[in-house]
Amino acid sequence: MTFQFKTFIFFIILFSSCNTGHLNNIADIDSELKESSAIELVKGSNLLWTIEDAGNKNNLYGLDLKGNIVKDIDISNAKNNDWEDLTSDNLGNIYIGDFGNNNKKREKFTILKVSNIDTIEDKANAEAINFTLPKDVKSEDFEAFFLLDNVFYIFSKENKSSILLKVPNTIGEHVAELVTDFNLDGKHNKITSAAVSSNGETVVLLNHDKLWKLSNFKPDYFFKGTIEELKFNHTSQKEGVCFKNDSIVYITDEKNKSEGGNIYTFNMN
Repeated sequence: MTFQFKTFIFFIILFSSCNTGHLNNIADIDSELKESSAIELVKGSNLLWTIEDAGNKNNLYGLDLKGNIVKDIDISNAKNNDWEDLTSDNLGNIYIGDFGNNNKKREKFTILKVSNIDTIEDKANAEAINFTLPKDVKSEDFEAFFLLDNVFYIFSKENKSSILLKVPNTIGEHVAELVTDFNLDGKHNKITSAAVSSNGETVVLLNHDKLWKLSNFKPDYFFKGTIEELKFNHTSQKEGVCFKNDSIVYITDEKNKSEGGNIYTFNMN
């Protein structure tokens, strides 16, 4: 085999194994976590926090930037019915969205609050923010939310028409408020995670092959502002997104055989 042909084969293999489009693959997630369903940076912590969804442990995992598990925290008083997303506040508290609903029969949903996450060693109790759906709103699957102005905004996961709910960040029982229904253009628009920038001016919604960037909006009217579709040129089961800074986000995907299970960065500019 000639040197030139060996070089050609090398670059073909390299391109095939690293074809993540505009995504920058920075780390493999620890092999113990097959179904990472969220990613979150929390004020006061230098770790990236993640969870797994239904059928897995009721644990929060703190990862370093190499994808290693640095902290493994058991949420002792909660069950992982279907944990789907994470968000946080400016006080160092993290919130787990237990609102997955694949069979669309669930009637009660929960957001779990874990206080001062960076000070916890290996076990914690969570406080519960429970909610039901508004009257005349049918049960939906929810996988994405963020916290803005002390209100949780929760997005349903649909191909066509989706709904946006809001729930106050107050421990106790609530009836969610329907904010709007919406329809993102194109096919395969299921939202799997959401995040808001620290300045509150940009919202991102994640899909397996794209990111929607929402900006220039007024409170509650996220879809009345500027909507940009940012394609990855890469498809995998992407389940988690959070802001690194106002222009760069972290993204994670689930492990599927030899693919996925990674932490990426994505520059939206």
